Amino acid sequence: MKNKRTARLSMLGFVLALAAGAGAQAMTIREFHTLEVKEKKEGKAYASYYLVGVLEGLREASDTARRTGQKPLFCVDGRRLEPSMARSLFQAELKRNAELYEADMPVQLVLSSALQNSFRCAS
Repeated sequence: MKNKRTARLSMLGFVLALAAGAGAQAMTIREFHTLEVKEKKEGKAYASYYLVGVLEGLREASDTARRTGQKPLFCVDGRRLEPSMARSLFQAELKRNAELYEADMPVQLVLSSALQNSFRCAS
């Protein structure tokens, strides 16, 4: 159990190091797909951890906006939003709106749009 956790933290650290090494820029859709394919065994896991981090960051930003009286980007409002849903939300958004996204666009843009479409705020 402890070894699995250590391995996960190591992978997360690797993904964060990749992001920091890229000048703290957002990972593009192209870079994301390259990571999934080229990083032998762990590539898909690294990509999944990245998506979870993006999802959690977007959720925190939305919650912070709500707490400070601003309009949040999306509203979970008691509905289920689990970290494990990050990949399916991302892929569904890419598929649904394929004509909108170019390979050099950031992963965060896609996931943010997915969350806004899936968890709309009541006016």
